[in-house]
Amino acid sequence: MEIKNKNLYYVGGVVRDKLLGLESPDVDYCYEGDAIKFAQRKFGKNLDAILKTNQAFGTVNININGDKIDIASTREEKYPRKGHLPQVYNIGCPLIDDLKRRDFTINAMAKNTTCKNKIIDYFGGRGDLENGLLRVLHKESFIDDPTRIVRGLKFAVRFGFELEEETKRLQDEYLENINYDMSYHRLKKELVETFSLNKQKAYDLFVSQGIYKLLGPNQKVPEINTSIENLVSKYPSKHSWLVYLGLFDLSNLELTKQERRIIEWVERLKTEKANNNTPFESLLIHRLRLQSVYDIT
Repeated sequence: MEIKNKNLYYVGGVVRDKLLGLESPDVDYCYEGDAIKFAQRKFGKNLDAILKTNQAFGTVNININGDKIDIASTREEKYPRKGHLPQVYNIGCPLIDDLKRRDFTINAMAKNTTCKNKIIDYFGGRGDLENGLLRVLHKESFIDDPTRIVRGLKFAVRFGFELEEETKRLQDEYLENINYDMSYHRLKKELVETFSLNKQKAYDLFVSQGIYKLLGPNQKVPEINTSIENLVSKYPSKHSWLVYLGLFDLSNLELTKQERRIIEWVERLKTEKANNNTPFESLLIHRLRLQSVYDIT
């Protein structure tokens, strides 16, 4: 289902993926103005169309013939508390101000729904896409939201991209002076998405670039002498991300009851034998530990 309006744009990943010749799992719409009022004007007569609104963020969720669509108002953001959720302001701002708050230039492009072939690219995202580069939009990007570092890792793995030189310098600089007062809920979400891709490259870059330091200070870094990707491919698990990271200290993350149980059993297997109650993932992590050497950083 597509909606067309001169103030309505496709933004972010759907534009990026189209340029890469890929199918995008999600379609993000952005309305230059007030998306809630737009939806009320366009669909207000259909009582079942508007499912949910969020006035604080200017977003609306609509149902059109069974298709659920999210439309966000253009907005600006600021980070009075670095590393946590931003404060939204100036809802209905010009499109350029909305796009410049995004993580990387490749995700800061737009296409108008009435003119699909014209790419709106204020920040050179198309050139970075063609050159396989990940570039932040401003020098405090990682300070505002350190989870962008993990997002960069995810895009590097998914698309085979590299950090642009200045972006890499800013990442290295942040990882040497991390503000651990951050949203670990958001960090975990990005970690789960990244390592659920099951790519060894993600783990290798996570360690070699020092991204693991985001988990907390004084991390023990295991030198794993086998392919985690091959192990997870052979023994698939819905907690595959935890197989990758289960040998790190994850105490700062908000783990579910089942995830905590997996980690608890990893510790128990140091001194106990496995039994029928031992989580499968714990056995995989224990197997990796037996093939590992630790460095403390």
